Amino acid sequence: MSEINKKIAIIGGTGLTSLENLEIVRREIAITPYGEPSSPLAYGCIKNGSSQATEVVFLARHGHAHNMPPHMVNYRANIRALKEAGVTSIIAVNAVGGIRDDMVPGSLVIPDQIIDYTTRRINTFFETNLSHVTHIDFSYPYSAELSQLIMDTAEKINIKLIKGGTYAATEGPRLETAAEVQRLKRDGCDIVGMTGMPEAALARELEIDYASICVNANWAAGLSDEPISMEAIEKTIEGSLAIVRQLIAAVIGNSA
Repeated sequence: MSEINKKIAIIGGTGLTSLENLEIVRREIAITPYGEPSSPLAYGCIKNGSSQATEVVFLARHGHAHNMPPHMVNYRANIRALKEAGVTSIIAVNAVGGIRDDMVPGSLVIPDQIIDYTTRRINTFFETNLSHVTHIDFSYPYSAELSQLIMDTAEKINIKLIKGGTYAATEGPRLETAAEVQRLKRDGCDIVGMTGMPEAALARELEIDYASICVNANWAAGLSDEPISMEAIEKTIEGSLAIVRQLIAAVIGNSA
């Protein structure tokens, strides 16, 4: 294996491990003080055409069988496991519903803000056994540098992205009501999903750069004449996944 100079993690579905030029070299079960993460960590190496390569770690947020609902994900174990694996940057892939007019199904967006509407999730590492009360600056929840790398890479390989947007993180697992979506719209939210928090905040607490590629899987409740169908959502996500894989592979190659 050639020299590895960075370690990037991808959090998303199991289908993301089939990237071009990627070799999965091992899988490890991680144990953290917060329990086991959603899935074993899959370690891979992707070559960028030079003598160097970038090590990549994959984590299936909802488990390999995709049977872990968003409100039951052990976000602390996931992020802690990646930190202990030496990860310095995380690219998260999140399925969302579109609120803003240009957030059409199938489009990709790189959000730059979050509003957290979740209520039941443990959302911090800084709870007990502290030498002092700890706060983090979360004014800008996503890494500007990592997000820009994703956007620049997409432009180079002619992948269309929507740059910027506010992610509304809701509890789930149910989808929102039409009235709730109107409230989110009034609050200035552009997309809505169930996995963006506390993932982003936990990464910030452990000083891991974090950016998101959001896949607009459907219009949010009440914004389309068509009923929301899980079959249609899954079809849209599957259709977008090939583009996401292409983009992530190029981003990893450019990061080396």
